[in-house]
Amino acid sequence: MTAEGRAGKRGGRLWRLLGRSEAGAPGEDLAAEPAAAPCTRIGDCAREAAGRPVVRVTGTVRQVRERSVAGMPALEARLDDGSASLNVVWLGRRAIAGVEPGRAMVASGRIAVTDGEAVLFNPRYQLQARGQE
Repeated sequence: MTAEGRAGKRGGRLWRLLGRSEAGAPGEDLAAEPAAAPCTRIGDCAREAAGRPVVRVTGTVRQVRERSVAGMPALEARLDDGSASLNVVWLGRRAIAGVEPGRAMVASGRIAVTDGEAVLFNPRYQLQARGQE
């Protein structure tokens, strides 16, 4: 295979990982998925966590902190929707641009319960535009 062929193959794989076709048209965009399904109240997530379902929640980021999980960095945000709050944790991240207190966010992922609290690990997320909170 030629160098151009290998580069094209790798580039196509990258576009698929980003959720876009090679032409740049939206495909199964991972970032777009949170806006597609109805939201679950965070207060209802703890009851549903036993089966570890995939949930979609929306709320306001109340607190952001960096911590360590199993020796690796993690960014933790506390998301609150008025009914309850849950932790959203991105493993291997120290910061994410725009994830800050007061920012509205939609997140989706498989719910887990850690130390009696609902947690979304490495969720798909979408920050809401400022002024649309």
